[in-house]
Amino acid sequence: MSGFGDRIGAALRLPGQRGKRVAVVVVVLLLAVIAGLGVTMLGLTVLAQRLGATNAVAATVPPPPPVVPHPALRPAAVHGPAPTRTGVAAVLNPLIMAGGLGTLSGQVLDPATGTVLWQRDPVATLVPGSTAKLLTASAALLALNHQERLHTTVLAGAEPGTVVLVGGGDPTLSAADPGTATGYPGAARLDDLVSQVRAAAPGPVRRVLVDVGRYTGDALAPGWFPADVTGGYIAPIEPVMLDGGREDPTQEISPRAAKPATAAAAELARRLGADPDTVSIGNAPPGAAVLGEVSSPPVQDLVATALRRSDNVLAEALAREVARATGAQASFPASFPASFSGASKAVLSVLRSHGFDVSRVTLVDGSGLSINDAVPATLLTELLGAAAAPDGSNADEAHQQRTAALRPLLVGLPVAGGSGTLADRYYGPSAGGRGWVRAKTGTLTGVNSLAGTVLDVEGRMLVFALLSNGPNPVSVRPRLDTLAAGLRSCGCH
Repeated sequence: MSGFGDRIGAALRLPGQRGKRVAVVVVVLLLAVIAGLGVTMLGLTVLAQRLGATNAVAATVPPPPPVVPHPALRPAAVHGPAPTRTGVAAVLNPLIMAGGLGTLSGQVLDPATGTVLWQRDPVATLVPGSTAKLLTASAALLALNHQERLHTTVLAGAEPGTVVLVGGGDPTLSAADPGTATGYPGAARLDDLVSQVRAAAPGPVRRVLVDVGRYTGDALAPGWFPADVTGGYIAPIEPVMLDGGREDPTQEISPRAAKPATAAAAELARRLGADPDTVSIGNAPPGAAVLGEVSSPPVQDLVATALRRSDNVLAEALAREVARATGAQASFPASFPASFSGASKAVLSVLRSHGFDVSRVTLVDGSGLSINDAVPATLLTELLGAAAAPDGSNADEAHQQRTAALRPLLVGLPVAGGSGTLADRYYGPSAGGRGWVRAKTGTLTGVNSLAGTVLDVEGRMLVFALLSNGPNPVSVRPRLDTLAAGLRSCGCH
């Protein structure tokens, strides 16, 4: 399934994108293994055979009891045989020599020891696509309280009958009916806000204003294509919107509102019985009464959703929250505005302050949707390696705290063949990686990347980053999957 953040051009669609409904019954067991956290997928073939029984047999034999998955936590191995450079090269180099990968940059790291096991032009800066979300997610986990929530409020306006919708940076607020699933688990509902306002307002609401002052600057980043708004991959970035600006909150790829904040205020007006055509930008007076407030899921959940579903809008919102947080801290030498430029600088500033080498990075957005972004594979493996470092290592206290803060990064990575943007991948030659590879994907026209973790056959955790620029992603994507699956299949001694 294709993620919110994977864009490969209007004329090109990868097989198996979201929106294509495949009538396949898959029963999987999630076995968590990520340096103490994570998930791995095991197919239940016996049950699959039973599901294929003839109608005649099914009519006479009682159905088996339902299978309930029971995830189990166990740590990855940090002792025992470790992979070697020679062993990893013996697996990866022949696959790369087969060609078809264009300009390739990559690195494989053993996070238990920090040893680089394999690399190919690792400091070359390539367009990363959505693997750039790993930078934004890492900065958010390092700079923000993991339990912090983003709040959308409605205040009393200066004139009777007027209310002001105040954007608090939460793009997950949903217009969907209660009980209807959306792309944002645990999202607040507009109907809850409407109920609060109706109960608290001193009289009928006749007009709704919307306050967008939380963000500054342009709503579209350099290197974005305006057609991606109607194409459903991105919305103009404003501090309040409904369902990431989607017309249909139940669909991942859905046309987005051209002015999402105004559209959200118009929908609030409709539900309050006010005229949506009178909506405009405005502010509440100082000390205005709060008529209603709803909150997003916690930051660590927002990070996981942004990574798993590769959601561009959510990644941009998190980047701006990093800018706001660092701008308010005395430990940072500069104040960062909540704009594309400010957020990008803030993300890199946070990473630099925690010891990551960002000297070669060019970042103009928080989602990786821009063709102007450039990131080396080494930074991606640095981030993932820090997140996957074993507990109780000999690292100093600062590095241990960094690892603890980044650990949720791993939880958000899609599972090969099981979840997010890897759910419909890892078949055929790469099938051995199903359930064992967890990675962030990145896809643009001429751009394909994969960065994550894999557990080898001896239980050793490896971190990898692979970036390819040039060829069509339809041909490159399975090749990258095969490389990652190769790491799973070997002890690589």
